[in-house]
Amino acid sequence: MATEEQRRDSWPNRLRGAVRVLLGRTDIAAAAGGALPAIDRARTHPQGPLIEALIGGLPGAAIVLDRDGGVIAFNEMATSIAPALRRGEPALIALRMPELVDAIRRAGKRREPQRVEFIERVPRDRWFEAFVTPVRLAAGGDAHSDILLMTFNDLSPLRQVEEMRADFVANASHELRTPLAALLGFVETLQGPAKDDPIAREKFLAIMQGQATRMARLIDDLLSLSRIELNAHLRPNTPVELAPIVRQVVDGLQTLARDRKVEIKVTVPPEPLIVLGDRDELVRALENLVENALKYGAAGKRVDVTLTRAQTRAGTPEARIAVRDFGPGIAPEHLPRLTERFYRVDVADSRAQGGTGLGLALVKHVLNRHGGRLAIESTLGQGASFNMQLPLRTDSSAASSE
Repeated sequence: MATEEQRRDSWPNRLRGAVRVLLGRTDIAAAAGGALPAIDRARTHPQGPLIEALIGGLPGAAIVLDRDGGVIAFNEMATSIAPALRRGEPALIALRMPELVDAIRRAGKRREPQRVEFIERVPRDRWFEAFVTPVRLAAGGDAHSDILLMTFNDLSPLRQVEEMRADFVANASHELRTPLAALLGFVETLQGPAKDDPIAREKFLAIMQGQATRMARLIDDLLSLSRIELNAHLRPNTPVELAPIVRQVVDGLQTLARDRKVEIKVTVPPEPLIVLGDRDELVRALENLVENALKYGAAGKRVDVTLTRAQTRAGTPEARIAVRDFGPGIAPEHLPRLTERFYRVDVADSRAQGGTGLGLALVKHVLNRHGGRLAIESTLGQGASFNMQLPLRTDSSAASSE
């Protein structure tokens, strides 16, 4: 019968131990059954404690390696990039990005600073910029005088902004190109074959007017979004009562409601609900929600607009304006993306209704600027509810605004 020591030294156990080391679940000594002592270069390096304290104060991720590529020290931020980091172990066990490993080898061999970009795919896409810099701590030929300092910059926000900008330009160009092409085509027709056809002229002019109106709305929405984003960091400080805004918006859309044969029911509380806000922006946001309900929920023949006093989960008082329609509803997979620019549940229907795909994005940005939020609830076949939630004006907020 094999002894306990023989079973521990068998090749399957050794293989399992090596895998656990690579996964960062144990150290080399434990994997070897205690046969190999763990190496702690942070202790053996004469300036290890100083290095540890120094990089601990850096705002970004930092790792310090010795000449052989072993980990001397790292700060807390570095563990978010490489959770398997262990002091005294080779860095390549934890840093599994080939570009980064190559940069470490080049820096150690050439004694020259290296810069490299790499991407992490798990658990989500993240882009990083890494600098590997050889550092000599003291003069002389001491082996401990040469170290490699690795610092990291998170490029994810910049890359995401670049992608958003590229998508925005592509979508805006596409949305403008369609009505422009239609206008040019009708102008050429009116100048040519339909030049002396009054019936065709009236028909084409009506279509051209609709396309021009669509372009004007798109440009107006783009400019509104630009203005809101420009002032996103400035919280409005003007007291605004919400009930008059609700009534103004509903009164202004009664013509559209009659055309769609939809009844708008308004409910407001008797006491005034006041928020610190920009009245024009709040009117524009609520107009978008009510107009969407009248256009896309017209099948339900009814829209409820309700203003109520409520509280957040933390107990902070807030005002809620709910716009509820009884139309076809929205499928669950679309709900998380409704506030994205140019996102549409039904592209053809949205364009037929004169939508620009920017209305809900504008509502979200307005509410963000006011410290509020937009909540969307919908069930297929039972309509949808869009809720504007805004913090109420309190004594403390009034004092801070003054």
